[in-house]
Amino acid sequence: MVPAGRSARPGEFEAIARWFAPLAEREPGALGLTDDAAVLAPAPGNAFVLTVDMLVAGVHFLPDDPPDLVARKLLRVNLSDLAAMGAVPRAYFLAVALPRDVDAAWFDAFAAGLAADQREFGVTLAGGDTTGTPGPLTLSLTALGELPVDTAVRRSGAHAGDEIYVSGTIGDAALALEAIAGRAAVPDAAARDHLIGRYRLPTPRTTLGPALRGLASAMIDVSDGLLADLGHICETSSVAAEVDFAAVPLSPAAAALLAADPALAGIVVSGGDDYELLFTAPPAARAAIAALAARTGVPATRIGAIAAGQGVTLRDAAGRALTPARAGWQHF
Repeated sequence: MVPAGRSARPGEFEAIARWFAPLAEREPGALGLTDDAAVLAPAPGNAFVLTVDMLVAGVHFLPDDPPDLVARKLLRVNLSDLAAMGAVPRAYFLAVALPRDVDAAWFDAFAAGLAADQREFGVTLAGGDTTGTPGPLTLSLTALGELPVDTAVRRSGAHAGDEIYVSGTIGDAALALEAIAGRAAVPDAAARDHLIGRYRLPTPRTTLGPALRGLASAMIDVSDGLLADLGHICETSSVAAEVDFAAVPLSPAAAALLAADPALAGIVVSGGDDYELLFTAPPAARAAIAALAARTGVPATRIGAIAAGQGVTLRDAAGRALTPARAGWQHF
């Protein structure tokens, strides 16, 4: 019997036909999800860019987060990776490991979330896999994007003298987790809603990223934390970085929390889950970047500079080095 208030759990092939096949209708190469693989080709002169990310209940999202928002976050964190290389999203492949309490209502909401973001970002399902698990809900998504051959913006292109930029604002998602755990006092309900909304539903910069091809010398998205991800650029580019904490862009909600508790500064630059673009560019690109930010409606803030050497140094308004307890999130 199905417990009161719950809808029956569908079988594997019913789930594919009922919820996932309609999400693949816009991609002919998906073959209606009736074959073992998709058949895709890039446009002439283009190359594919592929990325994969996993979300695990209790690790990357809260177990009681709404299924539609979980689906959208899963897709968006992958689209953010594509944006960080300058690629335009095209399709994705979805793999889900479902515990026994997942029912038809969960599928309804999860598929609706994917459908909403497919419309927003012009991407479509092209294949995947489903299985059961005795463990937590585990979701994996592989996203596929396109860009002209040899134009990908990589982490390894930063040079001494380049300037460091970040899109949007930093720290909201990490501060949301602090608030949920009771470690940060959010001033009002509107600020709390903003922070939690940024944690549950990040905004991949899919317009800004491709537009930065030819301007940015190196780029990454901020998933593990501003300092940690800038460290990846420095390591692969064999350079050092200096960041001015006072220049790091904050939302009004984050700024209010830091004003009340300056000790949260370390969380802002190391907490992660921002999914903003962190990139470097030569000083000659300033005007073009400002114009691009105005055209796309996505702020791009200069927060520091690249120098010769190694590592990332964070400085306060007086020029003193700040040392957060950790640089960023480590998965294991």
